[in-house]
Amino acid sequence: MPMFDFNVIEFFQAYAYQPGFVYTFIILFMTASSFGLPIPEEMTLVSAGLVAYMASNPKDFPPPYPGAEGVNLTVLCIICFFAVLGSDLVIYMLGRLFEDRIKNSRLFKKLLPDEKFEKIDKLFQKYGYWASGIFRFTPGVRFPGHLSCGIMRVPVWKFLAVDGTAALISVPTQVLLVAAYGEVILGKIKEFKIILGIIILCIIIFLLIKKLITRFKAKGSKV
Repeated sequence: MPMFDFNVIEFFQAYAYQPGFVYTFIILFMTASSFGLPIPEEMTLVSAGLVAYMASNPKDFPPPYPGAEGVNLTVLCIICFFAVLGSDLVIYMLGRLFEDRIKNSRLFKKLLPDEKFEKIDKLFQKYGYWASGIFRFTPGVRFPGHLSCGIMRVPVWKFLAVDGTAALISVPTQVLLVAAYGEVILGKIKEFKIILGIIILCIIIFLLIKKLITRFKAKGSKV
């Protein structure tokens, strides 16, 4: 691994040959993301693609032991798709089954303030049940949007058809692209780490100089 010898790559490589672990965490992370927790879905998909890229290139990223099973790209795409669709369906069903409780809860009012509710309502008025697909591509309103689909009783088959089509277009595509161009992405990660290191070094130097100037000024005022 001559070109990519740094911690981030070692982290992903450690999981490239633990498929069960990867599949399980994808489901957990996608579910958490759908509930509005700060785990971006896109980050999970990019990470999944990088792991698949490494598993498909054992010469550059050797397994921990001979015959170790790597992450399967096809299985990975299927799991990512159903993890996304399944977690969206859970949110939809919560809105449909607990409509009154959710509407009257303080949490709902925090998650869906007036301006966000107006945005979701306008999308429904303009696109009808097709809005459920738009929510998939709109960060920030994905969770309340899918919840609203359940509350507004969009037929479950229409929700699955539209949201499923949107997920089928976006989810496997992202994983496949990252898996295909993993070398380029890993190279960019390395460049970013170098740039970040230079910025941090400049900040440290600036703070040290600032501290020295403050000390000299303090000594000068005492004289």
